[in-house]
Parts: sequence; C-alpha cells; structure tokens
Amino acid sequence: MTAENAIPLGEQLSEKELCPDELLAEQEAAFARDIERMQQRANEFIEVVCPACGSYTYQPAFEKFGFSFRACGDCETLYMSPRPSPAVMADYYTHSENYAYWAKYIFPASEASRREKIHKPWLERVLGFCDRYAVPRGTLLEIGPGFGTFAAVATASQAFNRVIVVEANPDMAAACRDRGVEVIEQRVEDVKGEDLGGVNVIVSFEVIEHLFEPREFVTQCAHLLPLGGLLILSCPNGQGFDIAMLGAKALAVDAEHVNLFNPQSLSQLLENCGLEVLEATTPGRLDAEFVREAALKGDIDLSGDPFLQRVLVDDWESLGWPFQQFLAHHNLSSHLWVAARRR
Repeated sequence: MTAENAIPLGEQLSEKELCPDELLAEQEAAFARDIERMQQRANEFIEVVCPACGSYTYQPAFEKFGFSFRACGDCETLYMSPRPSPAVMADYYTHSENYAYWAKYIFPASEASRREKIHKPWLERVLGFCDRYAVPRGTLLEIGPGFGTFAAVATASQAFNRVIVVEANPDMAAACRDRGVEVIEQRVEDVKGEDLGGVNVIVSFEVIEHLFEPREFVTQCAHLLPLGGLLILSCPNGQGFDIAMLGAKALAVDAEHVNLFNPQSLSQLLENCGLEVLEATTPGRLDAEFVREAALKGDIDLSGDPFLQRVLVDDWESLGWPFQQFLAHHNLSSHLWVAARRR
C-alpha cells in the first residue's frame, strides 16, 4: 500500500495514555518476577526453525533476559530459539503477575483512552477491509480478545450481525461476558466450524507473536473461514523503526514475543497456509516516541545523527508526529497489520 492510499492512523497517541507513569514501576517489577520464573525453566526450552518460512538458516540477532533471538537467513524474521515449550508458556500466562497487575490497575486506568484511540479506530479499519473486498458483515470472530474491549466496541456498533470471541482463559472469558460479548471458552485449536455457525471475518490482535507454533494457528484460522472469508492479524514488525534503532532494547522485544515477523515474512506464512494476502501495512503511532524516550534516557546516542536528533529531540513538538506518519505510511513502523482472504 502506498502513501497515497494508506489507511488513516487515527489520533496521535502516547504510551503514557496506555500505561500511566504512576503505574509503570510496579508493572515493571511484576514483569521482572515473571521473567525470573521463566528463566528458571530454561532447560525446558525447545530449539525451533524459522516460524515463518521453516528455514534452518539463521544469524544470531541479539540476547535479552538471557534468551536468544535469531534472524532468519531467508525471510529475515526475528524469532526466539530455543523458546519456551507450550507447557512453559501456558504456565507463564496462567501465573503471570504482570497480567494480573494489568487486569487490576492498568486496563481500568486506561480503558477510556484504549477504547477511543485504539479499539474504535481498529473497528473502522476492519470495516474498511470488509468494504474494499466485498466481505459480508455477517459474523465477526475475535481470537484472543484479552479483556474484551474491541469485541465490546464491535458488538455495541452493530456493524456485524454477530460478534463472537474465542478465549480459553477463564478470567478473560468472564471479563468478555461481563461486557456482553458472546464467548466460546476453548482453545482455538479445539474449535470446530459448526461451533461457530459460519464466520465471515476473523481478527486476532497482538496474539501471533506469542505463539509457539504460529503456522498451526494460521492454518486453523483458514480452516474456520469460508472461501473469500477475511483474516486480519496485527503484531509487531521486526523490521520496524524502533526495533531497527533499539534492537534488544526495543519494548517489542521481550520474553513473550517469540515471533517478530515482518510484512513479507508474515505474508509468506499466510500464503503458504491457503490465504491470499490483500494488504500488509504498518499503521503504528508510537515508534518515534519509543526511540525518543530511549534517547532521553541515554539508552541510545543520537548525537552522531543530526537529522534524528532534530526530529526526535530538538524539534519533537513540530516534527515528531509527521515523522511517525511517514514511518507508518511507508511500512516502516513496528506495528504490523495484514489482511488476507481464504482462497
């Protein structure tokens, strides 16, 4: 997608609206304890090939939290290997102090901002895909809805005849029900097409980067869709600006994000699973802020780059948002969306 017909980004956004400063210290402490527990099970980690293309060829990319990330020699996907086994991952999420803290404090504090600045624009983007590719607004299925904000927005909009979520975690499933959302409380791998009664659109936001075996996930999504049905995924872009600038210091690089695809490699994965990729875009709004914050904290030195020093520090108020828009519109942001249909 070119800059001329790029999807609108929505309002300017700051990370402070999503995680208020006064809650950040406790959140980081909870996350550190989660990581420590995962590190204690490192002997159960499993070596894998590239999750996008299956290549055995790689170069070491970086280390973080004692975990190794590789860069695929063929499709350039960044991925953790060895990585936590499915059992270790399941235990991590079940007992995560970080997720419990988000549920109790951060999501309630930032709910209004997330709904207005993230989830409503996401719905408009999904509806735009439906309109452009003549996909009926019958049933929308969200996989991995978290606490259900997007699904609640979609339900309230009545833009679709029916909105369903698939959520295996009992607490999150209950949170979705409390919002009036229809829930199938199962793993998506166990869901059958007849359980859904027909689906026109599947969405899954910020999920695929967490999965031990993303190919199985995409294959199941394709199986649940009819011919012409739409799959929309969002995830970090491993070739985006803040990851390119910050490497292991980027927030998108963490112990949970074991797959950092790029527009080409995620498209390749979807095509290999029986889908036709329609659009791959990077409508991110936070890359420039993340790199700016790293520079202000001394985590990165921009003194040798007068251009970025001016844009991200000296003239931030006037140049920061236009620069972020440039990154987004030229597929250079670290937030990736891919829309595909079953063929």
